[in-house]
Amino acid sequence: MPYLTPRKREQGDAWSADAAAQGRRGTQRIVHAGEVPAPAEVARLLGVPDGEPVVVRRRLILLDDEPNELTDTYYPTAIARGTPLAGTAKIRGGAVTLLAELGHVGVLVREDVTAALPEDEEQETLRLTPTDPVLRLTRLTLDADDEPIQVDRMVMSAQGQQLRYEIRIG
Repeated sequence: MPYLTPRKREQGDAWSADAAAQGRRGTQRIVHAGEVPAPAEVARLLGVPDGEPVVVRRRLILLDDEPNELTDTYYPTAIARGTPLAGTAKIRGGAVTLLAELGHVGVLVREDVTAALPEDEEQETLRLTPTDPVLRLTRLTLDADDEPIQVDRMVMSAQGQQLRYEIRIG
C-alpha cells in the first residue's frame, strides 16, 4: 500500500522508507525518462493505439547499492508530458505524490504476476544466472473514473521475494 498512496513531500519515496524500516538502504537510478512508442501490452492497458507516444520512467532499483529490480513506469502523455514524470530528476515524495498533486489519484490497482527465466539484459543488469527465475509484475492503476493513469512493469529475482496482497471484499 505505501507504494500506491501519496506521501508528504518531506517523507521521501516509499522504497527508501521501506528499506530503511528494515535497516537497509533503498535507492533508485533513473536510466531513462521521456516519450517512447507504447509497447503493445502497455498500449492495451492504457487504452491507446500500439506505438502511440507515452511517457516512461525506466529505473534500476537498488538495495544496499545492489541491483534489486528493474521498473518501467508508463503514463499517458496527457498526464505526464511536460511534468517531472518525463524527466530524470528525483521526484520528492515519489511519482504517486506528484500524480495526486496533478489531480490523478489511483483508486483501483490490478496486478498480474508471472515467473520466467531472465532475458539477457535482465540477467546482466540484475546479476543473475540464466537459470535464476524472475518475477514479472505488471500493475495497472486506475482513477475514480476507471481511467488508466499508470502502468508499472517490474522484473525482480524470484529469490527472497515476498508479495503481499490485502483484498477487501464488499
